[in-house]
Parts: sequence; structure tokens; C-alpha cells
Amino acid sequence: MRRVGALLTRRTVRTRLTLLYGWFFLASGAFLVVLSVSLFRHTTSATAVAAVPASVAAIHHAPLPSGGLSAQHALDIHLLAYGGLALAITAILSLGLGWLLAGRVLQPLRAMTTAARDMSATSLHRRFRLEGPNDELKELGDTFDGLLDRLERTFERQRQFVANASHELRTPLATMRASVDVAVAKPGQAPPQVLSLADGLRQDLDQMDSLLDGLLTLARAQRGARDDDVALSLDGLVAAALERRQPDIASRHLRVEQQRCRDAVVVGSATLLARMVENVVDNAVVHNQAGGWIRARSEVVGGRARLVVENGGPMLDPREVQQLGHPFRRLGPQRVGEGGGSGLGLSIVASVVEAHGGPLRLDAREGGGLRVAIDLRAAGAVGAGAGA
Repeated sequence: MRRVGALLTRRTVRTRLTLLYGWFFLASGAFLVVLSVSLFRHTTSATAVAAVPASVAAIHHAPLPSGGLSAQHALDIHLLAYGGLALAITAILSLGLGWLLAGRVLQPLRAMTTAARDMSATSLHRRFRLEGPNDELKELGDTFDGLLDRLERTFERQRQFVANASHELRTPLATMRASVDVAVAKPGQAPPQVLSLADGLRQDLDQMDSLLDGLLTLARAQRGARDDDVALSLDGLVAAALERRQPDIASRHLRVEQQRCRDAVVVGSATLLARMVENVVDNAVVHNQAGGWIRARSEVVGGRARLVVENGGPMLDPREVQQLGHPFRRLGPQRVGEGGGSGLGLSIVASVVEAHGGPLRLDAREGGGLRVAIDLRAAGAVGAGAGA
């Protein structure tokens, strides 16, 4: 009953069709009742009408007024009463049948809605492929299938271009790095300006290598590459990422708190999931303040393995934070050139999470800093873990 009430409140297409069918049958029934009474009155003679009251009175155990006019009036009342009762029953049945008929008609649309809701950039290969008669609904489904074909080809060409460009750019970057090393290694002491220029070029080349590596990982995650699926502990991935970042954490005097849950195990690409956690931890370290803090928590909630990483830092605009999952989005120009990275870190996280069927949530903390929450399907985990 609650579900029916919610559907009536929402005024869905099924509800509107049901009401339309109900009103149509109700109006048709009312018209038939009125027409039947009217025809009966005009075709019944005064003699026949006068003979009817006795039988009517016998049926209803109630006397009818004498006289042709009173008998006609009483008969009309009885006809209208029975016609109204029949009309009420017909109205209830028509609403029920209309609800079932509307559900049957809209079943292909519900199937398309469910399939479209589950689709993402990594599952564009799925198609509706509606079966049944070649009607308007099947034509709509075939049209959407054609649209998905075009979208899949477009996405695939884009990802392939990014991957190919990243691979091709590695060769000239390696050549440039070798040229710098050769120039500095020549006999004789190189001028200080040359050494300073070489150091600057190496840093730029390192940043370009990091950018290309990020683009390759992003393309692979968006393509949904899952050729090395294994069971992985989020707790272990976080511990490894924090260990790798330990020198930077120590140099910035950051306090780290990790609340662990052994049941927070997920199945997925070992390479992509490790990169996802590393990027989240790197973001918490880089975009923090000296003497700040990092808190990581893994848990299992409702069959989902959840990883939450929070860090302190300056106040952030909640509207801008929601854009951090897109490539090359950063908060403010001050982050460029200050160890802020290439702007691909959280976009890679978003793509990896999407490829593994989970949502990513980014929130600006009220006291400053960022909160990153990742939900993935847990692998054989039951119940919640420690560390709430």
C-alpha cells in the first residue's frame, strides 16, 4: 500500500494511464446506464409500467406507490440504483485492469530504464535488444542501441588516442633526457647556468613522465581493463601507500591515523586499485598543511567495502571540490608548481572506482581539508569491521 501511495503521489506514466483507462471505462459505463434507463422509459408502455410495480414490490418487499407515474418513477430509481452499483463495480475492476495493462505496456520502458541506469562509460558495450513486435517501443530501443554504438566508438577512439599519444611522447622525452645528460657529462666543468638549466629540464621531464603515466593509467581505467583481478585488502593497500609516502609525511610533520578492517577486501585489478589508493593518499599528503593530519578508515557496510581518507588543510569551496574528479581540475592557481601534481590524481581515482562498480564521493570538510569516500563491492566480507 505504501508503494502504491508513493506511485500515486509521483504521478508516474503508469498512474496516469491507469487513471485514463479508469475514467474512460467509468464514463462509458455511466453513458450506458443513462442510455439504458432512457431507452427503457421511452419504450415501456403505460400498461406495462402499471403491471410492473407489483413484481418490483414483491422482489424488494416494499410497497410501491400506486399510479402509472409513481410506478415509472420507482422503476427508474431501481434501475439507476442497480446501474450505479454495477457502475461502481465496473470502475473498480477497470482501475485494476488498467493498472495491469499499463504495467504490461510500459514493461519495455522499465527494462530500458534499468539498463540505462546501470550503464557507464565503461559499460557502453551493453545493449537493450528489445524483443517483441516491431512497434514504437522496439523502434525506440533500436534507436538507443544505435546511439550507444556511436558513443562506444567515440569513447574508444578517444581512449585509444590518449594511450597512443602517451606512448609516442615517451620516445622524444627519453631522447631529451639523454641529450641533457650527455651535455652535462662532457669533459670539462660545465658552467653553472648549464647545470641549473639541466636540473630544471630534468624536473620538467620528470613531471612530463608523471603526466604521461597518469594519462596511460586514466585511459586504462576508463577502458575498464580488468585483466589482473585478484582479492585485495583495502587496509593493506592503504598501509603500503602510507609507507611509500613516509619521507614526505615525516618532512611535513603530518600525524597519520589508520583505522583498520581486515574484512574490507575487494576483487579487482591489482594495478588499478593500488594506483587508486596511492593517488588518494598522495592527495592527502600534498594538499595538506605542515603539522597537519591524515586519517584513513576502512570498513564493511552493507556488503560494501568502504575506504574513507580525510586530511586537514585550508577551507575549500564545496562546489569546486565536486569538480576534482575531472581531469586537470585543481583548486586555485597556487597549487600549480607547488607539488600539486598534474591534475590527474583524483580523476584517475574516479575512473578506477567507476570501472570497479563503485561510487566516489568528494566532500569539503567543515574545519578545512578534504574527505574522500570510496565504496566498492566487498569480496566475501560479512558484517562491519572495526574502526568506525
